[in-house]
Amino acid sequence: MKEKLKNIVDEAMEKIKASEELEKLNEIRVAFLGKKGELTEILKSLKEVTPEERPVVGQLVNEARSVLEEKLEEKKKYFAKKLREEQILKETIDVTLPAKKPMVGHRHPNTIALEEVERIFVGMGYEVVEGPEVEYDYYNFEALNIPANHPAKDEQDTFYINEKIVLRSQTSPVQVRVMEQGHLPIRMIAPGRVFRSDEVDATHSPSFHQIEGLVIDKNITFADLKGTLAEFAKQLFGENTRVKFRPHHFPFTEPSAEVDVTCFKCGGSGCRFCKGSGWIEILGCGMVHPNVLKMSGIDPEQYTGFAFGVGLERIALLKYEIDDMRLLYENDVRFLKQF
Repeated sequence: MKEKLKNIVDEAMEKIKASEELEKLNEIRVAFLGKKGELTEILKSLKEVTPEERPVVGQLVNEARSVLEEKLEEKKKYFAKKLREEQILKETIDVTLPAKKPMVGHRHPNTIALEEVERIFVGMGYEVVEGPEVEYDYYNFEALNIPANHPAKDEQDTFYINEKIVLRSQTSPVQVRVMEQGHLPIRMIAPGRVFRSDEVDATHSPSFHQIEGLVIDKNITFADLKGTLAEFAKQLFGENTRVKFRPHHFPFTEPSAEVDVTCFKCGGSGCRFCKGSGWIEILGCGMVHPNVLKMSGIDPEQYTGFAFGVGLERIALLKYEIDDMRLLYENDVRFLKQF
């Protein structure tokens, strides 16, 4: 029996020594110390041993078990230490290396330009108002003095949901909705997305953004309009900026004008940016047509007002010297990160 125990212990020691991974070590433990292991089988066979030898054999089996358990635990600690060392080598961090710079986003050029325009007009006492992009034909055309089948409708022909509902072609419907509420006086700007059936090119898109302004009060004149837009141009493009008003026609304003500003690149002397003219067209404006006031429930004998509209993309193109409007919507990070 003693010889058999010695052979079992020697065999187990050799296998423990030769093991190279923790899983193999567990197999050895089961093979020798498990419920059906070799040492366990010897304990079960003690009934075949004489009563005088049983205590001696039992002690020898327990001693062998202790030796193997001690050796298994020692090998297990060795594997754990080795695994830890390998893990430390893999996860070592050199704190002297420069950190990876996180990719932090920022505002879109359109958003930057919009926030600047809003800041200017809020500083003048204006309110920023938004409205629905899917609009009734009445608010988008008829309430703005553009009746059905009027030629002016072709210039702003938009996308129709049905005969009465359209995608708005301007943010003027927001002005009509505010006027209908009857809370006078009114000083507001209405920024938002608009839609027109334009072909996509460097300066046009079927979807773009517009900022329209409206002032309604007693004794408002064209001089108030000129002063407001002159101050706006100076704050947006520089203190030395001048404005020029050219007669124009809009169905919802009378009289109406297109507004040019002196080129902020050459100061008005003429350059490539302004095509040698010294002036850059920026927006349209005019005094609110009496018919528009009447349809919104405002007495044109007591109240007058002015309105203006500017394309947000146009401001961004001019301010940041962008040659192609399509760049604003192509999501090219190389372009956008410049701002």
